Amino acid sequence: MTQEQQDQLSDGSFEFLAILLEGLPFILLGTLVSGFLGTYLPKGTFEKILPKNTFLAVLMSGLLGAVFPVCECAVVPVIRRLVKNGLPVSCALAYMLAAPIFNPVTAISTYKAFNDSYEIAGSRLIMGYLIAVIIALMVSKVAHDKFLKPSMQSADDHHHHHPRNINAALNNSLRDLMDVGLYFCIGVVLTAILKTSFIDPSSDFWKSLAENSLIGSMAMMGLAFVLSLCSTSDAFIAANFGNFKYGPKLAFMVFGPMIDAKLIFLYSTVFRWKFIIFLVVAIFILTGALSLLFETTILPPWMAAGASDSEILLAPTIDE
Repeated sequence: MTQEQQDQLSDGSFEFLAILLEGLPFILLGTLVSGFLGTYLPKGTFEKILPKNTFLAVLMSGLLGAVFPVCECAVVPVIRRLVKNGLPVSCALAYMLAAPIFNPVTAISTYKAFNDSYEIAGSRLIMGYLIAVIIALMVSKVAHDKFLKPSMQSADDHHHHHPRNINAALNNSLRDLMDVGLYFCIGVVLTAILKTSFIDPSSDFWKSLAENSLIGSMAMMGLAFVLSLCSTSDAFIAANFGNFKYGPKLAFMVFGPMIDAKLIFLYSTVFRWKFIIFLVVAIFILTGALSLLFETTILPPWMAAGASDSEILLAPTIDE
């Protein structure tokens, strides 16, 4: 083995451990929550809480991330249990996609990463919410057997015959951890290989993509997919891409928490692969279109032009 191959293997191992250790606590938290929900949450609870109207129910579900904050890794095992406990799939999908962005920690970190910018933090929240709701409403018109795995379509009929105690909750958590953990590890391995073998954000190639917002947004979404960062910290990475305009930076921060290399394997525990491909394409198109729309119509001109984050603090005021 050559020295270059040894260095690449070392870097890949480091990336694997870094991503694994970053995501594993949230996977554990998510499976614990799902286990207790599966044990103690009465079936049909959400049918009583959510509005009967599908449109209103989806709108409300997209906001649940502010009340039940989770990151993208933890949300998948949670919705597995929620769907089996009667939560409509369209509502579960809205919550799954929006929750990592509506996490209060994510909102605060975005605000701080961009030098206390309400515009960027607010734009990220609005974009994430709109995309989650649009996708969920599209899915609400489709029969569940078209995109749910067979194991998710059958309700857990034996659930209520089990004792409702700590042991039962922990057993449910362990089953969820075994189901989800395997796919999470596969995703982490793929992410580590991609990051160490194919992506170098500091290269001249990436810098050359910053000139065009459309190409820049597509590139930043691809980068977000490969880097597979946690939604609570990805804003600090996006803020360092000073050459990119803020449309591509928004695309990076919205696309990543919804779709990345490790998430597609977690999604495969709930959805069929054809539907996952649809999710990737639909979210890619919606995120790219909205990032350009926000850059040209919502963000202030000095911000949309791609000023570096240190220059944001020196932006002109109305009085000037």
